[in-house]
Amino acid sequence: MTSASTAQSADQAGPDPTTGSPPEGSSPAPGGGVPGIVRRRLATVEARLDGRSWLATGVIVAIAAILRFVGLSHPPGKIFDEIYYAREGWALVDKGVEWNYQDNGPSYVVHPPLGKWLIGLGEWAFGYSDAEHGISVPGHLMTTAPEFGWRFSAAVVGTLSVLMLVRIGRRMFRSTALGCAAGLLLALDGFHLVLSRTALLDIFLLFFVLATFGALVLDRDARRRRWARALEAGLDPGRPGRAGRPAGGWRNWPWWRLAAGVLFGGACAVKWSALYFLPVFALLVILWEVGVRRSAGARRPWRDTLLDELPWLVLAGVLMVVTYLATWSGWLLGDDGYYRLAERYPNAPLSDTPVIGALHNLVEYHKAAYGFHRTLDEGHKYQSWPWQWLLLGRPVAFYWSGNGACGAPSCASEVLLLGTPLLWWSFLPALVALAWLGLARRDWRAGAILLVVAAGLLPWFWFALDGRTMFSFYTAPVLPFLVLAVVYVLGAIVTPAGPPGGGTVAPLDAGQDRRLVGGVIAGAYVLLVALCFAYFHPIFVGKLLPYAEWSARMWLDGRWI
Repeated sequence: MTSASTAQSADQAGPDPTTGSPPEGSSPAPGGGVPGIVRRRLATVEARLDGRSWLATGVIVAIAAILRFVGLSHPPGKIFDEIYYAREGWALVDKGVEWNYQDNGPSYVVHPPLGKWLIGLGEWAFGYSDAEHGISVPGHLMTTAPEFGWRFSAAVVGTLSVLMLVRIGRRMFRSTALGCAAGLLLALDGFHLVLSRTALLDIFLLFFVLATFGALVLDRDARRRRWARALEAGLDPGRPGRAGRPAGGWRNWPWWRLAAGVLFGGACAVKWSALYFLPVFALLVILWEVGVRRSAGARRPWRDTLLDELPWLVLAGVLMVVTYLATWSGWLLGDDGYYRLAERYPNAPLSDTPVIGALHNLVEYHKAAYGFHRTLDEGHKYQSWPWQWLLLGRPVAFYWSGNGACGAPSCASEVLLLGTPLLWWSFLPALVALAWLGLARRDWRAGAILLVVAAGLLPWFWFALDGRTMFSFYTAPVLPFLVLAVVYVLGAIVTPAGPPGGGTVAPLDAGQDRRLVGGVIAGAYVLLVALCFAYFHPIFVGKLLPYAEWSARMWLDGRWI
């Protein structure tokens, strides 16, 4: 098994910063080509199709899909915030904007529309029903239970996020086994499972943030392959100006980075909290570009990076904004949206000027929504604080019922937004170990994971100082990166790191023994997580249990009730 520990950082030990020459100790490849150490630092996962890795990926994704789609219509009715998002999703399909059918007017909502558009897509395909408002519409593909319709897109996106994590983990760790371990752990997490089976926005936010990161990792690899090809072709990175850089042309454009801009626009169009990740993603692009230039031997890697890459980052930002605005097309192109026409809201600073007026009104709408979020401090039974989230200090009950026959005097059926305890209680130790290993090995992967986790969690500590109402599902977009932290540590347990610079590794026999023992430890951990998930699975999907069995799963007593 190739682990996170064996694939050394491609950005460590770059060229001499004063001369731009290859690192000391490097030697030319046979025939006077690219030095071997530079080849290793620019190496990426092979781009060719690997049938075995995709077969393994398919098995993991199939497990995730079965867990997410089987019994998707249960529990019946709208649970927790489905009462808002399922209705708003259908309104977008029906009216193009969020609509209050009871008052027959536009709804004031405080989240962008993309996640609700996706929910509505499932309702359009499989049907929608709302007895309270007298709505019953058959599906355009087939008609199922209405719950299946409004939960369908969440299940699809949840399953796809498992697929993405497998491939991202494989690419980062250069190991199919570790990539599959990451996907399996995410598939077997109760928190992810519940969000994948509920029509809330957070699973869509998780998907788009993870997809953005995946596109940036692909961009990193594509740029390193570009430099490797140029060096193989005889490029001298020490020459000034364009002569010391790879050839341009549209084929060498950073297409994956531009795709990341579109995907990140989608993330912001689900929830504005995606913006917390923007500085980190931009920083990662800059650091990775500096790293590849250092590895190649560029004389001024920072200057060249800023000159070459900032325009592409700006273009990616433009695509992000365009994508975001495109998700508001129903509001912009129609007249029915809240705050859309000034004549309907005489007390608001709106405008009816063509084109510019619509954009101005959209800005005013955003100001009003931001004001709501900034002053949201009303108490809630299931609110929690950021320092409780990774400890599972206060999970959210989406559904609870004591009705039904279970063979006992009293019964309980619950859908509890609770992470698989053994996995989640591993996150904090894994982050500490990740920080230590990342510093010791100067490993770009550890730094990237830590930065994204920090971007997704630390802002909420700031809001906690103001007493803002918060919930544990705000951790959703960082969940895949927490799993990557655990898998990184598992990889380090399986195989020790070689010395910096790719020198001599441990003796073969010692390495084989380490892999055997480490493989047993890692395998046992994944098995225990699977068993823990199986034990808690009934309260992830609302299975009817005898009350005593339900109570036995409330490990933290009142904190989980």
